[in-house]
Amino acid sequence: MTHNKTSARDRLRAEQQRHKTSEKRRRTVKVAAAVIGALAVATGVGATVATQTGGDGEGSSQSAKPITVGDKGAPAELTVYEDFRCPACGQFENTYRSTIRSLEKAGKLRAEYHLVALIDKNMGGRGSQEAANAAACARDRGKFEAYHDVLYRNQPAEQDDAFASTKHLIRLAKKVEGLVSPAFEDCVTSGEHDAWVNRSSESFGASGHQGTPTVLLDGKNVYADQSNPLTPRKLRKMVEQKG
Repeated sequence: MTHNKTSARDRLRAEQQRHKTSEKRRRTVKVAAAVIGALAVATGVGATVATQTGGDGEGSSQSAKPITVGDKGAPAELTVYEDFRCPACGQFENTYRSTIRSLEKAGKLRAEYHLVALIDKNMGGRGSQEAANAAACARDRGKFEAYHDVLYRNQPAEQDDAFASTKHLIRLAKKVEGLVSPAFEDCVTSGEHDAWVNRSSESFGASGHQGTPTVLLDGKNVYADQSNPLTPRKLRKMVEQKG
């Protein structure tokens, strides 16, 4: 009987040990599953952030590229940093427009436009941002040059944030033949190129240039020297001397 009782106790002790081992194994599996789940969620969040940052290229390192007008093989390059709400930019455009456009058409000049939103930042509003986005939408349809000029010809007073209205921007686009379409309107109203405008503004801020317009001819600032002010005639002469 003693032997039987001892065997029973041993069997009970062994069963209890197996039960403990089984419970420990189950807890380990649960913890591992929880860790894997957490990692999966974290990975999912990371993938979402990466998608939102990269997007369709607007958030990439290429997104601050300027909008170019003119022959890529032109001997001279004009770099213009400007804001559609900036009165000084409007003055520059209205003074030099015909000279720049004629040099572009002659294949002598290529212009690169960096559109920024400084006035929005300094004075509030969204007109600079919305107009720059709309101009990029016009670029998508091969109409940037014409729409750019329409915006400056119809530039509101600096404190009048009229360009913040996408409806107004679309109405102005009707002045450009063949520009307005459902795709263009959706591009304007959705802010399709907002990320590009933001990065363009950030690039300008990091460039060391002080304000708009900043105008460079082959990398040299030709518009800032008030002691020797630029004129359309001087600009034409400088460009033509380059070939």
